[in-house]
Amino acid sequence: MITINGTLQKITFRNEDNHYTIARLKIPESKEAVTIVGHLAGVTEGENLKLTGKWVSHAKYGEQFKVESFAVTLPDTVSGIRKYLASGIIQGIGKSMARRIVEHFKAATLEIIENEPERLMEIEGIGKNKLMAISSAWDKHHAVRKVMQFLQEKGIGITHASAILNYYGKGALKILKEKPYRLSRDIPEAGFNVADTIALQNGVERNDPERIKASILYLLIQNESDGHAYAEKRDIIQRCMQLTGTDEETVQEALDALKAGKEIVIEAKKIIEPEALVEVYVSFDSKNQLNKETLQDIIYSRKMHRAETTIALKIKAMLSVPVPAHNLDEETITREVFTRLALKLSEEQVDIIRQILGHRVVVITGGPGTGKTTLVRAVCAVFRKLKKKVMLSAPTGRAARRLSEVTDRKASTLHRMLLYDPDADAFNRNQDNPLDTDVVVVDEASMVDTYLMYHLVCAVPVNSILVLVGDIFQLPSVGPGNVLSDIINCGAVTTFSLTRIFRQAEESPIVLNAHSIRRGEMPLLENRTKEQGLSEFYFIEANDADKVVRIVSDLCCSRIKNAFPHVDDIQVLTPMHKGEAGTINLNQKLQEVLNDRPGGLESRGVFFKIGDKVMHLKNNYEKEVFNGDIGVVEDVIKSENRLVVNYDGRLVDYDLLELDELALAYAVSVHKSQGSEYSAVVIAMTTMHYPLLQRNLLYTAMTRGRELVIIVGSRRALEIALKNNKTDMRLSGLKDRLCMGL
Repeated sequence: MITINGTLQKITFRNEDNHYTIARLKIPESKEAVTIVGHLAGVTEGENLKLTGKWVSHAKYGEQFKVESFAVTLPDTVSGIRKYLASGIIQGIGKSMARRIVEHFKAATLEIIENEPERLMEIEGIGKNKLMAISSAWDKHHAVRKVMQFLQEKGIGITHASAILNYYGKGALKILKEKPYRLSRDIPEAGFNVADTIALQNGVERNDPERIKASILYLLIQNESDGHAYAEKRDIIQRCMQLTGTDEETVQEALDALKAGKEIVIEAKKIIEPEALVEVYVSFDSKNQLNKETLQDIIYSRKMHRAETTIALKIKAMLSVPVPAHNLDEETITREVFTRLALKLSEEQVDIIRQILGHRVVVITGGPGTGKTTLVRAVCAVFRKLKKKVMLSAPTGRAARRLSEVTDRKASTLHRMLLYDPDADAFNRNQDNPLDTDVVVVDEASMVDTYLMYHLVCAVPVNSILVLVGDIFQLPSVGPGNVLSDIINCGAVTTFSLTRIFRQAEESPIVLNAHSIRRGEMPLLENRTKEQGLSEFYFIEANDADKVVRIVSDLCCSRIKNAFPHVDDIQVLTPMHKGEAGTINLNQKLQEVLNDRPGGLESRGVFFKIGDKVMHLKNNYEKEVFNGDIGVVEDVIKSENRLVVNYDGRLVDYDLLELDELALAYAVSVHKSQGSEYSAVVIAMTTMHYPLLQRNLLYTAMTRGRELVIIVGSRRALEIALKNNKTDMRLSGLKDRLCMGL
């Protein structure tokens, strides 16, 4: 192995997934910079690098230094310091500010920032607030460097450094050294393997009880991330043995310790299994297939068990409270709704409203065109007539805005309604401080997972009315559980399943084809025209992914853009992120044809430019933007390494370090689109998407479009999706708890 030293001059390529980097390094022995390649996570232009590796010859690019390991030191020359500060690593210092600071302090710049930061106020443009921001960013950067160095010494990819620091702050290094297994619980993206690697190198024994307990808790977290509320004990034992390399007895001892410490709950549950597995009690299923029923131990995390049992307890408690009689007859309801909303209700709708008024917990479910929205509007009008206070809510910001538009009443996200406090990671509306309301209406309830439903029912007064509205044929919640389906199927909660398609909707090819898809029938693919003009639904056949991408690009930049000119009007949907017809590649291609402006700010290999359609990827309560919110880049201030995004008229700033919360949104996954509607939807579907081709995914995509839906792809992909009605089998105990005892 050879060791070389130099200054990182320019990063020419970086893969943000695996941190493979191609860069130019200025070394003392050469007048020309040399090319270095390797996995160089966290390096910044202007830094001094000590690299260990070997020289290799590339057929196309010539001689390169292939890096096996590296160490970083801060730059010590004026030009190196200027490049380092101008790279955007320190919030508040852009290129022009970096130049002014280095011109003033010369080679002592970094020492001044580290030891005498108050002297930065000698620079024009730096006041107290700016100084605080720079000092905070510098401290954070140095903490990152220490954590990165520690992780590198342990052979851990340092991509996890930022997540670790964001969660633990200044105590990160102490936790890594003393309690590394906290990572597997607190930071799922780091996982058990990262924590385990650190712990074993710290001297932890393989049979250490803390190690085995940490692996079990990690497996339960992973189980919940897969959508399950509980795991079968035998499955956890097998997976834990594989993960830790220990025996069953050791795992059982750890389970006993976790149960004794009330960190997990173990219950017995009836499981139906094939005859060969058990010899207990024989029953026949609906297909007359011989099965046997046995009791199996299942495991919950303490948190999930509390959530599931509380939901069942609260719903049962609400159902036990009588609803005061009202004096509204059918004629009064019909007149009130028509007067307030100019809506003429069917007899069925009036009857449903009367029944809703007499129940504490109600579910309204149905597909597009079945009158869910009309019913919600009418219910709100009738409750207003009864002088009842109504609160409207939905899981996402876009769904809440849509609910507000159709009802002409204020609606909020569930998190906002429940007064979520991100600092405390708690909801301020709870059983001790319930909502001040008579009625709570939740739209898009199929998106609500077990944990969010738990916080909702805790805050809903027991003598109020809870109305859950949703479409159970859509994709289930991203989080654990199958809450809406369990509530419907338990049989204890009054449910109105709307199936009749109203006359206006009967004329919509989108609605008719969506219902065909729900039944597993092939939609009408002939591109017919209506008497009034063009159809609302088209299928364009393309059997290879490359052709799909070309057609989608052509549709968005020319063929339908005249009818839908605004960037928000057209949304491309696709089942997956990776692959030629996945969101990553589609966004790159669509950005090229829809926004050819030069420049922009780069993050993870993506350039964000003025006019780009972007999506926020995780809840940020300080900025008041949430996972799935879509906006448009309004401004890019390169000198300050920040950009501004317009979210429906509200401007939000992002600095360079916050760009990992954004992604291009010309194309988004079907999962991310749930809860939203768009004027025009273009769906890319190829057989390459096979793992995710499911009927409910196609149905969800289809029902996102209001005026136009175009499917671009192969008939074979459609056939696969239609035949695959095996929605993810989620392990949940909520239905049983609602049906029987707790």
